[in-house]
Amino acid sequence: MINLDLDRLNPLELSIYRTILAYAKDHSDLKIREAALINNCSISKISKLSKKLGFKNFKQYMDFTYGRELSINESSNELERLKHFIDDFNPELVDDFIKMMNEHEKIILFGYGPSFIVVQYFEYKLRISTNKFVIALPDEISVNNMVDDNTLLVIFTTTGSFRSFESVYKTAKEKNSTVLVISEEFNPILGNACDRMFWLCKYSQPSYLQVHEKSRTTFFIFIEEIIQRLIQMNRSTQSSS
Repeated sequence: MINLDLDRLNPLELSIYRTILAYAKDHSDLKIREAALINNCSISKISKLSKKLGFKNFKQYMDFTYGRELSINESSNELERLKHFIDDFNPELVDDFIKMMNEHEKIILFGYGPSFIVVQYFEYKLRISTNKFVIALPDEISVNNMVDDNTLLVIFTTTGSFRSFESVYKTAKEKNSTVLVISEEFNPILGNACDRMFWLCKYSQPSYLQVHEKSRTTFFIFIEEIIQRLIQMNRSTQSSS
């Protein structure tokens, strides 16, 4: 996508833009060195202007100016990954989650770091979509104090590698709670910290990203599918009553 915004240009940059546009009308295939020459400025100035206009480089800027097919930026790896995730989305996980939720009176949502922000959002959405007791908790002590035999403890984790959940699981099982781990990336170690595990995505994020740098978009997509299903179920119940 190109977002051409001339309002972002200062007076000098706007003058250079207009000079290039006028010159290009009478001269084909303008090169960056020539553009710098006719504007009495540096090549780096032209390059910076191209990017400020929203183009990848000067070549793409000229393709736009001359009406040629643009050499558009390739979409990010994350967008491609999410496309694959959506194509492979398993709606049965949505059904399984709702079934597990309906079997418990209390739903505790737990996650570390950015994953806690995810569960806070999920808490809000579930509270307005169900009559369940739902709470998002940020630490093990709070979880240990609240779990009981009517609890479904739902742990969200991107990789399962930031911190172990085994101690939380041990305490939850001592109180006869059910523990569900929802993980984006597959980590076999998580099998030691839950009764059920949903592995959302087989397409991993780049290994150079730290855990806190990885996106949580797949979680939000999964959550929204659950909420939309609940809304449909509620409407169906209301219409039949």
